This record gives sequence, C-alpha cells and structure tokens, in this order.
Amino acid sequence: MQVLQVQLAVQADPAEVGRARRWVRSRLLNHGVDPDAPMAETVVLVVSELVTNAVVHTGCPAVLRLCLPVPDAPGQERTEQEQERAAPSLRVEVADASQVAPAPRHAGADQDATNGRGLELVELLCERWGWYPDGSGKRVWCEIGADARPADPLAGVDWAALAQ
Repeated sequence: MQVLQVQLAVQADPAEVGRARRWVRSRLLNHGVDPDAPMAETVVLVVSELVTNAVVHTGCPAVLRLCLPVPDAPGQERTEQEQERAAPSLRVEVADASQVAPAPRHAGADQDATNGRGLELVELLCERWGWYPDGSGKRVWCEIGADARPADPLAGVDWAALAQ
C-alpha cells in the first residue's frame, strides 16, 4: 500500500488553526475524498483539536502531516477479503517542540466549558491515537478509517423514536 504524505508548517498563532482546517479540506478534496463525508468531517475536527493543542500549549510552531492512502493502480485488483484486511486508515500527525506528554483532561460537569475535551474527542473519533518523543519535542498521531464516525456522535440518533 502506497501512502501520500503532505505536510503544513503551522506558526504559533491560534489563527493558524483555521488555516490548517482549510488546508486539510483542500488536501482531502484533491485526494478524491467527499468533503461532506463523515470521515472528512472527522479528520477536520481532529486536526483542529491537535493543532490547537500544539499551538496553545507549546507556544511554538508545529508541523501538521497527513498520510493519505493511495488506491491500488489499475490491474492490481484485490479480492474483497484482501481489500478489507488492507482497508487503509488516514493518519494525522502533529509534531511540536514540547517534550511534555499529552494528557487528556476531563472538562467535568460544566457543559459550557470551552476547553478540556480535545483529546477526549480524538480518542472517541479515531481508531487509534498516541504520541512519541520526536527529536527535541514530540509527535501526536491518530488514525481515522474510511468508516469513521460522524463528527457529531449524536447525528444518527432517532430523537422521535426516543421520545415515544
């Protein structure tokens, strides 16, 4: 399986988070991913959370990397079973200059809190996530499958049925 890696340097400015979201949408669209697909929405949300964490908690520039699976070339057809086993995940990585391990914080009962849920969202929406030391800093990564949950975990709830 081939992988296309693209990356974006992100400055230590909270305004860069919006630029990172736009860049990711553009890369996904260029890669043939429907921008309205649940997987695309999930990738944008996760990128937003990870880049925000890097920019806010380190105050240093960061590097965002997307690792996009490249479909097999024509003539390299696989059986359905082989395709399922090789179902590629999209990988998101954010490298920053801090050696401090990312620690999920729980926002608690305050539903109006505006922070503290980023890594909880990453854990909920991704197949896997983690981090490792990288040079003088760290790299936080996650993998999102093509069958990713929608960014809004309540989007599929049948409220009318629940009200009965």
